[in-house]
Amino acid sequence: MHGGVLTFTQQKNCNRNPVKLELPVLAVLQKIIDASPCGHLTFLVTEFGKPFTAKGFGSKFRAWCDEAKLPHCTAHGLRKAGAVIAAENGATTHQLMAIFGWRTLKEAKRYTKAVQQKKIAAGAMNLFLAGRSGNESG
Repeated sequence: MHGGVLTFTQQKNCNRNPVKLELPVLAVLQKIIDASPCGHLTFLVTEFGKPFTAKGFGSKFRAWCDEAKLPHCTAHGLRKAGAVIAAENGATTHQLMAIFGWRTLKEAKRYTKAVQQKKIAAGAMNLFLAGRSGNESG
């Protein structure tokens, strides 16, 4: 992390087809980082002060979710929830690709298409009432 930008290579496919990302750190996250113990090259470490392995982090996240009585949550689900939130807030497919490191439009379109469907349907529902006075019973 340097100058408010987090630079990293995604772990998935890092040996075959690495994706390097440079993401600005949101002020709310920076505040949390500043209030947390530091001194590691990794933000989250095990109780032994070592970086988590991918599998180890998944297991620990599962335990944290269970402890919080959130059995339906997963680390991957958190990533998906972030994509949904960004799409619902107006992120374009290309913006989602830049944030999440996706190389093709296919994954990003999954999120924007669902949001567009909801918005289009919400705007179109009143069309069922077009031409009606509103006083008629159905």
